[in-house]
Amino acid sequence: MPGAWAASSPQLVPLAEFGYGDVALAEGLQESQFRETIAVLMGMSDDSLLKPFRQMAGQAAPGEDLGGWYHYDPKFDWHKEDAGFAPGCTFGQWVSALARAYAATGLPHIRAKVVRLNRLYAQTISGEFYDKNRFPAYSYDKLVCGLLDSHRWAGDPDAWSIMDRTTATAVPYLPKHAVDRELEWRPGKDQSYRWDESYTNPENLFLAYQQGAGARYRELAVRFLDDKTFFDPLAEGHNVLGGKHAYSYVNALSSAMQAYMVLGSGKHLRAARNAFAMLEQQSFVTGGWGPDEMLRAPGSEELYASLTNSHNSFETPCGGYAHSKITRYLLRVTRDARYGDSMERMLYNTVLGAKPLNADGRAFYYSDYNFKGKRVYSNHRWPCCSGTLPQLAADYRINTYFRDAQGIYVNSFIRSTVRWRHGGAQISLTQKNDYPNESALQFEVGASVPTRFAINLRIPQWAEEAELRVNGKREVADLQPGSFHSMRREWRTGDRIELELPLRLRLEPFDKEHADTVALMRGPLVLFPLTNARLKVRRKQLLAAMRAGSDRWRFATAEGVVDAAPFTAIGDSSYTTYVEISGRG
Repeated sequence: MPGAWAASSPQLVPLAEFGYGDVALAEGLQESQFRETIAVLMGMSDDSLLKPFRQMAGQAAPGEDLGGWYHYDPKFDWHKEDAGFAPGCTFGQWVSALARAYAATGLPHIRAKVVRLNRLYAQTISGEFYDKNRFPAYSYDKLVCGLLDSHRWAGDPDAWSIMDRTTATAVPYLPKHAVDRELEWRPGKDQSYRWDESYTNPENLFLAYQQGAGARYRELAVRFLDDKTFFDPLAEGHNVLGGKHAYSYVNALSSAMQAYMVLGSGKHLRAARNAFAMLEQQSFVTGGWGPDEMLRAPGSEELYASLTNSHNSFETPCGGYAHSKITRYLLRVTRDARYGDSMERMLYNTVLGAKPLNADGRAFYYSDYNFKGKRVYSNHRWPCCSGTLPQLAADYRINTYFRDAQGIYVNSFIRSTVRWRHGGAQISLTQKNDYPNESALQFEVGASVPTRFAINLRIPQWAEEAELRVNGKREVADLQPGSFHSMRREWRTGDRIELELPLRLRLEPFDKEHADTVALMRGPLVLFPLTNARLKVRRKQLLAAMRAGSDRWRFATAEGVVDAAPFTAIGDSSYTTYVEISGRG
């Protein structure tokens, strides 16, 4: 049964998101990943990006072939080869990421590329693209996302008309309703044609409707809600996650949240909250889930077995993107800070440590939680994860802060500045910290005139005995772990907030049945022992780990000293996520 998170439906107005341009990130892991991925997309040839669309439409297709999944091969055999698996599949996601990047940076050459790609794509719109594609619904979803973001964030005046043409062309090649993965809906096609993901479409269709694209997109969104086999049982508390494709079905939960936000459907909110509670019950300590891309049935030993029988533990950029979206929706609707905790854990221990996307199509796909793990590039070039990573990297900005009529909510502790208007005043809030390496967080307020509003700070669930000072004076109110602490007062330029989040070492067990298989934690970070051996360690040895550098810790074992590091600092070392406790004490 779902846990305490699956509570009754909230009545509060959802928190609002800031725009990408409202938040400026200082140099750090998030900003570096954003710049690196956008640089790869900006360096890609227009002709290469359009090549599979032109080929499938029977047009001249000059330019270098990108290869990998993006390549079009009319004789592709999924049993024998990789290149040609999903031609053009990431185009819409890349356009989306570039539109978000323009909104974040204001750089005109990024917008110019977005608009130019949309015009070139519009010349290729053809039913042949969907007829020849294994994933017509998947591809349509990503194209809608790219055009939606082109309209909203890059101001492309033709985005809606191109989306209307895309939709009119695509719909005859889509299923009549949501079809669960692995079910046949295109007679005479091989098994690979059953891996389409029509059930993820409603989120972007609802968003297009909200942004003014037209009522047809609301109707299409409702048509593709996966109610009968997924949302209906989840809303009733029945765990149907076992055997589902991990990334796409977690991604589909964002469609349920959009159904709640657009239609007011309490059923879909219950489904999303229940499903997320169920997902937490089968997640690794990193926040990752779905070894070998499959969710597991309740009580299954398969998750624990994956520590020895799989190196494909978590589909990282795709899963990180899906996870950050659903936690963002749930946090906005419920104002439950624990969703922010979950988002934070996921990002620091998975996708922020992903190897960078390369211009030759090499991409990081799986995190490895095997007792003998390694960070490696995927064998696939230009896989789905090369599409979600740039989108997720852009979204670090909108994951950091939220707002309502009373003030601001600080969700992520990243060196950054957010600016907004409250009443008639121009307000800014700047974070200055080295979190999660250091426990002290600092915030500085700017206000064009003294203004009364609320600043709400997330107090992580692990942060026992956190302390807060405003302008050097300690706040006497208890800081409740797992909640937002609200400070409503008149704020002036130069006001300072200092938050101390004790980063004590702790051990988290794999689960109740494997309580002696544990991970070493410090704040939101998993500290991964750097070893190629299956470690057996005493609890007190792990908890006595000492800092041995800015991103290194060290602990003793019977066999010798072992270093540990967060996922973002592992490099090419062998590592293990979990160790086994031996003896007492």
